[in-house]
Amino acid sequence: MSDAHLTERPLGDGPDPVDLTDEPIHLSRRDDAYDPEGKRPMSRRRRVALSIALVAGLAGAGALGAGGWRVLQQKDTSLATPVQVAGLTRDDSERARSTADYLRSGFAADIELDRSFGTVYSDPADAKRAVLVFGGTTLLWQPERDLNSLFDLMADEAGKVNGVHEVDAGRLGGVMKCGTTSGDGGDFAICGWADHGSVVMAMFPGRSVDDSARLFRRIREGIQSR
Repeated sequence: MSDAHLTERPLGDGPDPVDLTDEPIHLSRRDDAYDPEGKRPMSRRRRVALSIALVAGLAGAGALGAGGWRVLQQKDTSLATPVQVAGLTRDDSERARSTADYLRSGFAADIELDRSFGTVYSDPADAKRAVLVFGGTTLLWQPERDLNSLFDLMADEAGKVNGVHEVDAGRLGGVMKCGTTSGDGGDFAICGWADHGSVVMAMFPGRSVDDSARLFRRIREGIQSR
């Protein structure tokens, strides 16, 4: 390419040349912020990272606070076995008590409980649809994990529990799940709930899973208090 378009100018003309020194070049500091100790400038990238960390920390603290409140709210739970609950009547016969005690002791052997219970509730409309309820109170940090473990233990004892899924736990909260298993009288539903203060399971011969879940919520509201 030709250099004809460039105009020569004497070295003596124009402004004096820039004097380069060893001093650093200082840029505008309008975006700088100083760290708490004021020792050195904090870059924009560092400030963004710090902001993200603070937001994440606040979110984590909020989650911890909500979880801690649930533990405090649920840990002091009491369970009773009233004579009547949810349209059912407690069966105090020797046979029923023996069955209930067997279930209670087996359950208590699988999980450390402060207090345990087992009872049988008969259905006045159909003697074949008695409900076996057993469980207890204790402080549970991970209710769902412990409930899943108990379903696994039930599978070891009574055969595979099929279709275990979460159902509405109702106003008392926690987690509630139901599934089906087989017994001498055929298939029957089995449900369980767990919160930070209690864990209870029940067997429902002669009832569908949906009917059992609804009845279990009513039983829970009749026997659990905080």
